[in-house]
Amino acid sequence: MGHLALEPAVSAAVSTKMSGDARTVCSVADRSVIEWTEATWNPTTGCDRISAGCDNCYAMTLSKRLKAMGNPKYQADGDPRTSGPGFGVTVHSDSLDIPRRWRTHRLVFVNSMSDLFHARVPTSFITEVFKVMTETPQHTYQVLTKRPTRLARIADRLPWPSNVWMGVSIESQDTAGRCDILREIPAVVRFVSAEPLLGSIELDLDGIDWLIAGGESGPNHRPVHAEWVSSLRDQCQRAGTAFFFKQWGGVRPKAGGRTLDGKIWSEMPRPVPGRTALLMET
Repeated sequence: MGHLALEPAVSAAVSTKMSGDARTVCSVADRSVIEWTEATWNPTTGCDRISAGCDNCYAMTLSKRLKAMGNPKYQADGDPRTSGPGFGVTVHSDSLDIPRRWRTHRLVFVNSMSDLFHARVPTSFITEVFKVMTETPQHTYQVLTKRPTRLARIADRLPWPSNVWMGVSIESQDTAGRCDILREIPAVVRFVSAEPLLGSIELDLDGIDWLIAGGESGPNHRPVHAEWVSSLRDQCQRAGTAFFFKQWGGVRPKAGGRTLDGKIWSEMPRPVPGRTALLMET
């Protein structure tokens, strides 16, 4: 989970007075206005804060509201020291088939409300999620984690089809090591989400295909500095890595726009299919 700005599609579902039924689940999953994706799919919900990027987690705040509304996916409470009401890690087997019902292509952000590689998500369930992604090649899936150590530990037990992109969240230099672990994963696209960007970061982008940068949003947002963003853009250009600038952030996600040096940066990655072929040979 990337701890992105409050996901507007989810927020809209909360603001409408729906009961916690399948209509709410579908409205949350089927559309997203996150700039770099088209839909979200949450076969698991809930998480625990593990680094500074989690401090103002939108998903934890939203889960509390969804629990109060009676949404059945958000009734398990997490540890109050690291999580909150409605934000206990929960797997949802009944959500596994949602992508199968989408007939036309979607770019799908997996687990905007959780982290698939959280320690409390069973490996068997992660395997089921990857099975669904493998069996729905009409979609492209973007999986994002702050827990690449577990990802690396079980990567050789997972299929890596050509429609699965794998990313890590890196918010500061303290978490830059996540990039080194990602480099060992045989996904056709490896990407970094530097959001919320909390400081200057120097990265080794060898083998990294895409970098998303963005400032934090919400009432307690921590301001992003322009030089931090420009530095990441320049590092991407030197490395040949696609660069996507999502937002400056602010009290509201769109408050500052997304123009950097007079330009909208919306580069998308080129998949490298040979990585999955190499996995099949070993």
